[in-house]
Amino acid sequence: MEFDGRKRVVIENLQPSLECGRYPVKRCEGELVEVRVDIFCDSHDELGAVLLFRREEQADWESLPLYHKGNDRWENAFVVSEPGRYFFTVRAWVDHFATWQHFLTKKFNAGQDISVDLKVGSILLEQASRRVPSEFSVPLLDRARDLLSASEAAAAVLLATDKEITAMMSLYPDLSLAVEYSPALEIQVDSKKAVFSTWYELFPRSTGSGSHGTFRDCERRLPEIAAMGFDILYLPPIHPIGFTNRKGRNNTTVSEEGDPGSPWAIGSSFGGHKDIEPQLGSMEDFVGLINAAASYGIEVAMDIAFQCSPDHPYVKEHPEWFKTRPDGSIQYAENPPKRYEDIVPFDFECEEWRSLWEELESVVLFWIEKGVRIFRVDNPHTKPFAFWEWLISRIRKRYPEVIFLSEAFTRPKVMYRLAKIGFNQSYTYFTWRNTKEELTNYFNELTKGSHVEYFRPNLWPNTPDILPEYLQIGGVKASAVRLVLAATLSSSYGIYGPVFENGVVDALPGTEEYRDAEKYEIKNWAEKKDGEELRSLIKRVNQARRENPSLQQIRNLRFYSVNNEYLLFYGKATSDLSNVVLVVVNLDPFHPQSGTLKLPLQDLSVSPGQPLFLDDLLSGERFVWSGERSRVTLDPQRSPALLLSVQRQLRQEGQYEYY
Repeated sequence: MEFDGRKRVVIENLQPSLECGRYPVKRCEGELVEVRVDIFCDSHDELGAVLLFRREEQADWESLPLYHKGNDRWENAFVVSEPGRYFFTVRAWVDHFATWQHFLTKKFNAGQDISVDLKVGSILLEQASRRVPSEFSVPLLDRARDLLSASEAAAAVLLATDKEITAMMSLYPDLSLAVEYSPALEIQVDSKKAVFSTWYELFPRSTGSGSHGTFRDCERRLPEIAAMGFDILYLPPIHPIGFTNRKGRNNTTVSEEGDPGSPWAIGSSFGGHKDIEPQLGSMEDFVGLINAAASYGIEVAMDIAFQCSPDHPYVKEHPEWFKTRPDGSIQYAENPPKRYEDIVPFDFECEEWRSLWEELESVVLFWIEKGVRIFRVDNPHTKPFAFWEWLISRIRKRYPEVIFLSEAFTRPKVMYRLAKIGFNQSYTYFTWRNTKEELTNYFNELTKGSHVEYFRPNLWPNTPDILPEYLQIGGVKASAVRLVLAATLSSSYGIYGPVFENGVVDALPGTEEYRDAEKYEIKNWAEKKDGEELRSLIKRVNQARRENPSLQQIRNLRFYSVNNEYLLFYGKATSDLSNVVLVVVNLDPFHPQSGTLKLPLQDLSVSPGQPLFLDDLLSGERFVWSGERSRVTLDPQRSPALLLSVQRQLRQEGQYEYY
């Protein structure tokens, strides 16, 4: 673009932005995007500015005025209505007519001669008449003449500054020397489920009754999963499982007859990543499960694990995609001291990397065409960032509603990078944050500053790979604590379903791994009768999440004061305060804990003398709290937490207990 020294406006610090626009910020459909920018120029001229935005598919920009908020800060907002890519930028200019109006008024009020200034204004109006639609040309020319023929200076000033002429000149400004922020910034707009989702992980092979489960067996679990309030059913890999180096029970290197192997050892003579383990059923059965789940308001999420068993057809058909060791064998996966002899990774540095990328993209597209729109991606941090950025951007161009969950328990900067390049959600360190200080510091990190623009935490109290020490020691009561925390600290959470709800906390000594892990053997959850206590809590918590919009967000998390290190006090509110939920959690799964809460009355727009009416969404009890401080006691034998919904309108005063 040719330099033009007459363009004097400076546009800086356009927000929201991530690394100067290198990566898109994230929003969800229907969300308001609040835009802030610094605009100024030399001298004392008045400025005009507009916010420009459009969907990727739109040819023309939509426009909204920007409003000066003081100290050269300008703001406005727009709504992103549907999933996809949006772009926005800012255009600004010196508003010579507004500047002229401003100085004309000042001169008149100072008693100075304005005759020459009126001639300047007349010229500005004549120039404007040549750029406005024809129906406005005559009124502008008439006003130009009226300025010069006015009998008194006061009358001329009124003609120069009335609302009609000001609005017309504002609507059709002189943009010949306008400046536009470039390049335009990008927003990745996701479906609402990318922000608010409730996951239930289930091994289909464990849904049978005394034998290998199938997709049809899995269908029979749908009513129960829906009744607990889950809207995503996540299945570990459903592909054929390799036989070479198949792992036995508890990850032993020698399998016995009947051992099913790890689902993550993908590929056998029955096929690879585009095929289904025969014992689970047919492709038609899988599509049937997707359709049946949809009838309950549940979407099926698939595991994407880009790795192979030594038996995978890729190994024979494309040996160039794998790393060969000096002894001629294929390099299997390792994370010393752990060894995964049943898995061989792709070599993303191979000479044929382009064909490898294209094949892996075809795997994702294959399952999308079968009806899958949500993918939990296994260990994405062990594949190149450039690959994921390429893959996800290409998928989103065709299917903007697709959701990718990053299962990356790795270094923070790596996890954040994966989120920046396109993953909608991410696993977190929540699993190992147990104390009040740890939880407060970590979630302040996730919900404050630039991280909130792109990183969406999905919280899991447990996974098939991880049984945290807190759950091992605390049992069912500890599970209840972690459930409430996961479901309310973030807007997306998940549980490793039957294991969690049945309170299974048996670990291999000295590890965070399950004893008799389901990864290596078939369970029979259909016969398991435990877990009613946790299932009941899960239902109440998920119902609270569905009915309270404040719990469906992550940016609105705020921590509050309570004088007990075992009590965590926080809250969430919608921007208009129409829905507010305050949460108090007892982090001690063994003992009752008491403390005095300092209520965030100012945040709630509640005056100090005004009573606060609260409904506990877990117990059904109702309270009235008066004043800034209130005393609570939480006994883990009764309930791990209070989920207090603030009532703006009192229902029946006699139903509330005063504190």
